[in-house]
Amino acid sequence: MIKTLLESFTPEDNVIIWLISAFVLAYIIASLTFPTIIYVSNKKGLMDEPDSRSVHSDKTPTLGGIGIFFSITVVMTIVGAFLNTKVLLLVMGGLTILFFLGLKDDLTVLSARKKFIGQLFAALLLIVFTDSRIIGFSTILDVDVLPYWISIGFTLFVYILIINAYNLIDGIDGLAGTFAFSVSVVFVYLFVSAKDLSLATIAIALCGASIAFLRLNFSRNNKIFMGDTGSMIVGFLLAFFTISFINMAQTNVDSNYYRASPALAFALLFYPLIDTLRVFFIRIVVHKTSPFKADKNHIHHRFIRSGFSHLMTTILICNINIIIICIAFNLLHLNLNTQIICLLLYGTILYLLPFAIKKLLS
Repeated sequence: MIKTLLESFTPEDNVIIWLISAFVLAYIIASLTFPTIIYVSNKKGLMDEPDSRSVHSDKTPTLGGIGIFFSITVVMTIVGAFLNTKVLLLVMGGLTILFFLGLKDDLTVLSARKKFIGQLFAALLLIVFTDSRIIGFSTILDVDVLPYWISIGFTLFVYILIINAYNLIDGIDGLAGTFAFSVSVVFVYLFVSAKDLSLATIAIALCGASIAFLRLNFSRNNKIFMGDTGSMIVGFLLAFFTISFINMAQTNVDSNYYRASPALAFALLFYPLIDTLRVFFIRIVVHKTSPFKADKNHIHHRFIRSGFSHLMTTILICNINIIIICIAFNLLHLNLNTQIICLLLYGTILYLLPFAIKKLLS
């Protein structure tokens, strides 16, 4: 009976049931995994020690990435027989590389060079074997199609940029997890619209794992951080989703996003990308230090210094990013260069707005 049911079941004919099942499975697996991680972390002293840059005063387990990784890979393993096995295996391979690099960094210390090499290798694995890459600039600066090797090099750059930009926003309770959840929901919609159920399944699994993580990340008594393990694998997945979306749009002239995919991708990741650009500018131009020297000049740090709580800061930043995405969807009819200029303008204004309102009210 079970064999007959499995043979007759087609995910494409039961998309809603399929996605809900993947979400619930990821949520349950992550929820069952996190308490064990917290218990072991407390017993073995695998905790984050607060320092001058910390916005927390208590020791906290930093191995939340283990639960996220475990839940996503289990979901991909279980559903692999029904979907694009090649893509799922390659994604799993890239995640596994970054998982062990992040785990070593959380438990001991890993040099930036080794992390960079690992990120390059994981990204290259997907680019070469799935041919998911940014083919061109969709007429940005009048550049349409890139030569093959330049395309690969630029796609690698985008992977590294997104992975590390995402890592930089993991500074306060809930921000990284909530951002990943909200953006992944949009990617689920985009991949279902493109009829790519394999990518939609990975994205919905990340949603389930993120919700399970956020329950504890916001907790006072059983708090856990995702650590470098989590930020690297989630950042890698967001980068993979972004590259895949742009590639699918650029290779399908009938797509609604054929010419607009770069602008929409930028809107989806606007907060971490603009925050990274801002921080690097402050470090290099204002403080004349290394762009990689850690500090507390991120946008979320500025929210905290202005009197906003961790929860309110997370809600404001993520809701502003959702508004930016909604506006971007409504500007798809414009010229691509115009979309990007508008995005930079209204995105910047929206993130300055809470500070202006707070100043007026004080």
